[in-house]
Amino acid sequence: MVRENLLEVRRIKKYFPIKKGFLKNNAGYVRAVDGVTFTVKKGETFGLVGESGCGKSTLGRTLLFLQKPTAGEVIFDREKINDYSPEKLRTKRKEFQMIFQDPFASLNPRHTIEKIIEEPMIIHDMYGTKEERKEAVVELVKDVGLSDYYLKRRPREFSGGQRQRIAIARALALNPRLIIADEPVSALDVSIQAQIVNLLCDLQEQFRLTYIFISHDLSVVKYISDRIAVMYLGKLVEIADKSEIFENPLHPYTEALISAVPLPDPFIKKRRIILQGTLPSPSDPPNGCHFHTRCPKVSKLCRESSPKIVEVKDGHWVACHYALAH
Repeated sequence: MVRENLLEVRRIKKYFPIKKGFLKNNAGYVRAVDGVTFTVKKGETFGLVGESGCGKSTLGRTLLFLQKPTAGEVIFDREKINDYSPEKLRTKRKEFQMIFQDPFASLNPRHTIEKIIEEPMIIHDMYGTKEERKEAVVELVKDVGLSDYYLKRRPREFSGGQRQRIAIARALALNPRLIIADEPVSALDVSIQAQIVNLLCDLQEQFRLTYIFISHDLSVVKYISDRIAVMYLGKLVEIADKSEIFENPLHPYTEALISAVPLPDPFIKKRRIILQGTLPSPSDPPNGCHFHTRCPKVSKLCRESSPKIVEVKDGHWVACHYALAH
């Protein structure tokens, strides 16, 4: 059964101007997201991985129009979001929500848990009465593994894992179809990470959700995702099913990331690929392939020409001159 696309992203860009001098003249741009194209199918979890600073979080915020894209198109359920008026976009936001990275900063410290979860329902005029909203809040709190006993408490009274459960309940309050989870477990202890990831899996089945799961941790992404996209310096360099990515990585950057994932069996040895140099600045990306300054398989063509992302076999896309030549 072929699933329909829920989200289509076409050549999306997000540039931030660099202002310098007393008059704040434009001195260039930070190319945080630079021409990204992909699709997300209904009911799947689309993993997005890459080093810190590669543009993953900016891409997530741009897809939800928390930041307006510089160029490109975002098509949600066959409707182009770019064409929405502010009023229509506000109404449509019920269908796509975000779980932020830091559970300590994403919740209003002055509000009770009940108000935090109920507030989106009030804004979007859901349910007829306060009693109905209260019942919905109680159910959501139970769905994420907490007791309604805590509803009158404030975020400072909870641990990081409990706060992230509250943030998940808030994201579910509007019955969304798509949730973008931006590093939702990176600020948590390892033991709590597994609980939150398993909770997200259970909720996906219960509420028929579609996820974009953003993380720098490939082992977590491998566990939860159906397909994985690898991002480097604002561009996607490889997209494939998770089994294909881990068993047959084609891009040298993907190979390096996978080589860094620890194995549970200490007696199994694998070759570690150490990348030389540091991540270039998105305000001054290299010519040609953005990865050529660190790539162990670099050629003259890589320094001169930026590779396009090409489907080399069914569902497996890669942007690499070396991979396409071999």
